[in-house]
Amino acid sequence: MTAPNDVDQGGLEAVSTVDRIPSLTGVRALAAMLVVGTHAAYTTGKYTHGFVGLAYARLEIGVPIFFVLSGYLLFGPWVRGAVAGQSGPSLARYAWHRVRRIMPAYVVTVLAAYLIYHFRDGGPNPGHGWWGLFRNLTLTQIYTDNYGYALLHQGLTQMWSLAVEVAFYAVLPLIAYLLLVVLCRRGWRPGVLLAGLGGLALLSPAWMVLVHTTDFLPDGAKLWLPGYLVWFIGGMLLTVLAAMRVRVYGFVAVPLALVCYAIVCTPIAGEPQTSPTGLAQALVKMVFYTAIAALLVAPLALGDSGWYAQFLASRPMVWLGEISYEIFLVHLVVIEVAMSVVLRWHVYTGNTATLFVVTMVLSSPVAWVLHRFTRVRS
Repeated sequence: MTAPNDVDQGGLEAVSTVDRIPSLTGVRALAAMLVVGTHAAYTTGKYTHGFVGLAYARLEIGVPIFFVLSGYLLFGPWVRGAVAGQSGPSLARYAWHRVRRIMPAYVVTVLAAYLIYHFRDGGPNPGHGWWGLFRNLTLTQIYTDNYGYALLHQGLTQMWSLAVEVAFYAVLPLIAYLLLVVLCRRGWRPGVLLAGLGGLALLSPAWMVLVHTTDFLPDGAKLWLPGYLVWFIGGMLLTVLAAMRVRVYGFVAVPLALVCYAIVCTPIAGEPQTSPTGLAQALVKMVFYTAIAALLVAPLALGDSGWYAQFLASRPMVWLGEISYEIFLVHLVVIEVAMSVVLRWHVYTGNTATLFVVTMVLSSPVAWVLHRFTRVRS
C-alpha cells in the first residue's frame, strides 16, 4: 500500500500544480535566484573582490536549498507510511515519477545547448562531441577524471548538481529500507530514525577526507553524491521532525541562517569555488551550508505561517517557483547570450546586478515555455 498524502516531487523538479504548501514552491524561486546570482557574479568577475566576492560566490547556497527540499519531500512518503503502519511508496511509481518530472525539460535543454554552441563560439567547450552529448544526456558527466577538461559543456556546467540529485533519487529507496525496515524494524521509532540519519550524515565528511587525502579516485569524485549527502539528510531530518509535530519559526531560523551565511563568507570556508582545495575549508563549508539550507527550509516544512512563509507563498514567488527548475536549466545559456548580445560586455566585466536582472527577465519566459511544453500532466 502506498503511503498517504504521497508527495512525488523533488527539490529541483518541475511541478505540475502548486505545492500543497505554497511557500515550499516559493523557496524554490529563492534557490533558483541565488544560483542565477552567483553565476552572474562569476561572469562579471566579482569572485575576486574580497568579502563581497566571497558573498557573491556563497550565493551557490541555492543548490543546498534544492537538495534539502528534495530530502524533505521525497523521504516524506516513507516516513508517513511508517507513522501510519503502512509500507512505503511503489518503487515503480517512484522511479517513473522521477524520470518523467526531470528528464523531458532536461533533454530539451541539453540538445538545445549542443545545437546553439555548434554554431556559436562561447569559448572552450571540451564536452562538445558525441561522447560528451551522451554523457550529459545520461547525467553521467561527473563520473570521470579531469571533468573540467573532458566533458564540461558551455551552458551546462551547473548540471553537475542535477547529476548528484539523480544519484540521490537512485539510492533513496535503499536508504529508506535500511533506516525504516532494518534499523527501525518497520515501526515508528523517531529517536532511532534520527540517530540513524545522524550516523548516515557522517558519510559526507568521511568522503571529503577520502577525496582530499587519497588520489585513487577521479578528480570528479568531489562532485559525487557522498560528499553532498548530508544536505539531503538535512531535509530528511525535517521530514521526521514534521511527523513529530516539531515547530520552527522564521523569526528565529532566518536570522540564524543569515549569521551562518556571514560566517561562511569569510576565508574559513575556502576560496570561491564549488569544491575548496583544502580539507578543513571543505568540511567547514559542508557544515555551514547544511545549517543555512536547513534553517531556510525548516519554518516552511514545520508549520510556520509568519512573514517569511507569507512572502514565499506570495503569487510572484509561487509563479517563479513553479518554473524554477527550468530557470535553473536555461540560465547559463541565457547569461552568456545576455553578456555578449544584449549587454555587449566582455566576460569578467560589467555590473552583477544588471546582469542578474537581465538574465531573470530573459530566462523567465524561456523557462515558462519549456515548463509549459514539458511539464507533467496528470
